[in-house]
Amino acid sequence: MDDAHGSTASPTRTDHAPPRLRIKRLPIDTHLENVVLLARDCPALRPERLRGSRKVMVKSGDCTIIASILITDDRSLLDCAEIGLSDPAFRRLGARGGDEATIAPAPPALSLDAVRAKVRGETLSFADLTRVVSDIASHRLSDLEVSAFVVACASFMTAEEVIDLTRAMVNAGSRLRWDRPLVVDKHSIGGIPGNRTSMIVAPIVAAHGLLMPKTSSRAITSPAGTADTMEVLAKVDLKEADMHRVVDACGACIAWGGHVNLSPADDVIIGVERPLQIDAPEQMVASIVSKKVAAGVTHLVLDLPIGPTAKIRSGAHAQHVRKLFEHVARHMNLDVRVMITDAVQPIGRGIGPALEARDVLSVLNQAPDAPRDLREKALTLAAEVLEFDPELPGGAGRARAEALLSSGAARTTFERMLEAQGPPPRLVRVGELAKDVAAPRDGIITAMDCFRIARIARLAGAPTDPGAGLDLLKRIGDTVRAGEPLYRLHAEDPSEFALASAAIEEDSGVSIGASP
Repeated sequence: MDDAHGSTASPTRTDHAPPRLRIKRLPIDTHLENVVLLARDCPALRPERLRGSRKVMVKSGDCTIIASILITDDRSLLDCAEIGLSDPAFRRLGARGGDEATIAPAPPALSLDAVRAKVRGETLSFADLTRVVSDIASHRLSDLEVSAFVVACASFMTAEEVIDLTRAMVNAGSRLRWDRPLVVDKHSIGGIPGNRTSMIVAPIVAAHGLLMPKTSSRAITSPAGTADTMEVLAKVDLKEADMHRVVDACGACIAWGGHVNLSPADDVIIGVERPLQIDAPEQMVASIVSKKVAAGVTHLVLDLPIGPTAKIRSGAHAQHVRKLFEHVARHMNLDVRVMITDAVQPIGRGIGPALEARDVLSVLNQAPDAPRDLREKALTLAAEVLEFDPELPGGAGRARAEALLSSGAARTTFERMLEAQGPPPRLVRVGELAKDVAAPRDGIITAMDCFRIARIARLAGAPTDPGAGLDLLKRIGDTVRAGEPLYRLHAEDPSEFALASAAIEEDSGVSIGASP
């Protein structure tokens, strides 16, 4: 057990051995970063020894972690004989409160020379990238150093570097193994609000009999990722054994990939990309392909949306990204089919985890008011995945997908998935702070800015507040009257509700003209 806060006992030590500190768990979530806290007068590691470095090496038993360090003068929080560990550091060290640990300055990360070389615009070797990825995955690099690497790679990467980065990211983590020659998946590069087709495709494919262990990242720049939306309905923080159990029972799962240590460096990189709002094609390809290979996927359908306000905005850019995906996937022995899809406006009606989950359920339940565009796109993608099945006649994928959805087989499979994965961490309701955004004049809706609409939903609190977001009431081509609602804003926090409302006043993201 932890000692009383006021204890001033000195760290225990034997001759020529480093001082030992008592571990104290601090209820602080530092996201992906390991953070430790020391008292300023702790003799085990004086602050002056940290000049030029804020990284330390903490060892307890047979486990060692690299962590960032903070210093406190508050004796009620920590005494000189204790070391405080944030939740991620405590979990990764595998220790218990009261266990002993030693601490020392961490040696400089060997990969920093490669990071600096990339900043200078040089091409990195596989060995260089392996060192960088290993240090990112083991948290040897600070967020600032990872940011420098991400920005430098976003500026310039060769195709060979993308392949090497992908391979290094796969090698740095766990790999799932499935006792099947055919393991399928579907993935979208994102950028289109409401595009929650995976939650419909997975149960259709599983109901057919194919294996689809779907792993998803959380949202980077969007108001919701597949994992964020699925978490409204079920647990997504599944361990590897849980994923196998769910897939064995249901044929599919929808899980957050970060909890099973698949391409762990990718989760750190995504954590840096999110605040920077960087999503470069080369890093995106390495991220997606590495996660799919690590998850044991053999065949992938990739959704590449193209539109005036999507991530991909031109045919030339779409072809470049398609060829890069195909090139990298081929070198990783992943069979990929790239589908370039229309993205002139959001898919479905809801934007934000709770609202998107509502749309998914309405499609699976065959509700009369289910969004037709979400249903149509999900069926198109599911049909393409089913075409991987060698037992299915060529061209029969669409009819099979429609039959599985219409018969209720997909809905039944999804219900089994929810039960097998377990209940969500908390009950989520659509945000109670709400207001309608009205058309400023009569006319016809001529455009909807996906990027702007997604930004407004994020300002409202999505996906951190899963009940926040937008509920679209009109589509491109609809005729509207002045004062008629275009969409409804939902939020859970008053300050975020005010931020989103102010952004809407500047630009609602909806264009109204006299003619289409």
